[in-house]
Amino acid sequence: MIDYIKGQLTELNPTYAVIEAAGVGYEINIALPTYSLLIDQKEAKLFITEIIREDTHDLFGFPTKGEREIFLQLTSVSGIGGNTARMIMSAFTACELRQLIATGNSKAIAQVKGLGPKTAQRLIVDLKDKILKIDLGDGVTADSIDAQLFPIESNPIKEEAVSALTMLGFAAAASGKAVDKILKQSPAAPVEQVIREALKML
Repeated sequence: MIDYIKGQLTELNPTYAVIEAAGVGYEINIALPTYSLLIDQKEAKLFITEIIREDTHDLFGFPTKGEREIFLQLTSVSGIGGNTARMIMSAFTACELRQLIATGNSKAIAQVKGLGPKTAQRLIVDLKDKILKIDLGDGVTADSIDAQLFPIESNPIKEEAVSALTMLGFAAAASGKAVDKILKQSPAAPVEQVIREALKML
């Protein structure tokens, strides 16, 4: 089993990275937050999870063991495979995802393309008691949830706009950032205007 791969970063795009180690180039599936961390880097170290099936042998890489553990927990939920788990981790940072699960925010999680409300609810039921045991290095634990962990504020305009954009095929993370920027500049903008402006940015 591969624990991590460290070496020269020879190729990088939003869905995978190629790391050359000891003369071998490993194609490693990554989530968007990992891509953002690796931009402009010449070397990289990623903690690895292998998913082996009859017709595929996929490597998924993460910058920390905590993020890898969240991925493993996601793929333990019925109906969530490696690519779906990666999509979830592309839509939210590891800390945001832990917060959403811990606070039972299935509505936000269900916005991830292809997930749906039933799977989002199952994810929360299966992982709510486990997610805060994962150390992401930010000091948040099960004992500190009341003091440090609060539900992400609901914004129906943002939720509707992001949902529409993801249905059009745009990544939830990128859509969310674009919508946040628009609403920061024009808090009273109607959802149709927000979507139109976001389409110009994406």
